[in-house]
Amino acid sequence: MKIAIIGTGNLGLSIAKGLLINNSITTLYLTKRNPDSLKDWNKSNQVLVSKDNLEAVRNSDILIFAVQPGHMEKILTKVKDLLGENHVIISTITGFKIERIEAVIGTHIPIIRSMPNTAISVGKSMTCLCSNKVGEKRIDVAMAIFNGLGTSIKIAEEHMQAATVICASGIAFWMRLIRATTQGGVQLGFDADEAMKMSMQTALGAASLLIETDTHPEQEIDKVTTPRGCTITGLNEMEHEGLSSSLIKGLVASFNKINEISKQ
Repeated sequence: MKIAIIGTGNLGLSIAKGLLINNSITTLYLTKRNPDSLKDWNKSNQVLVSKDNLEAVRNSDILIFAVQPGHMEKILTKVKDLLGENHVIISTITGFKIERIEAVIGTHIPIIRSMPNTAISVGKSMTCLCSNKVGEKRIDVAMAIFNGLGTSIKIAEEHMQAATVICASGIAFWMRLIRATTQGGVQLGFDADEAMKMSMQTALGAASLLIETDTHPEQEIDKVTTPRGCTITGLNEMEHEGLSSSLIKGLVASFNKINEISKQ
């Protein structure tokens, strides 16, 4: 695949690393207004570093846009005359809807909107994808790219803001839970580094159990709770203090905020 990443900041670099590791490219353009920070990438014969977006578009089939939202429309306007039906546009820009892209480049170009999270830097992103009508036939291309960087699913565009809360903001929510478990471990007598390692690996194990066994959380909870035991006692105390309710309220509050921001 001939791929260009337009606007190669932290997210763009994470995507680039995944593409190279998975050998998913024939050529890869990386563009940036100041490309000096990307000079080490010139060492690969497959990678071309440039500040010329027009050159990158002209020589690529898949265009991954990772620019700041305020720059997107201007860049699209500059490159639109070079775009054809052989191109696939993949936007990683939060809140930039497909209809805004179509308003600049038209409805005949396949457009895919993606919402990865920061775990993409370690190949564990949960990426949500949606597309315009003509993009439906090309969305598998985007899924192949992001499956190499974690896991991807197709959703309706109307759910992208909710997905941002669950997956992108969700990274922070889970970090806070791991941090709280670590603090609890310290109070119980462990050194901070010991408690952190136990918290992280236990969180990883819980998620892996659900992924690999395709079971429901309550089924796994039942396996470790016994009558009058310590686990059910701890769980019930957390619920009395509003654990599940607080998490749900936090998700809803974040969702309301992102909707408010999108209207500004």
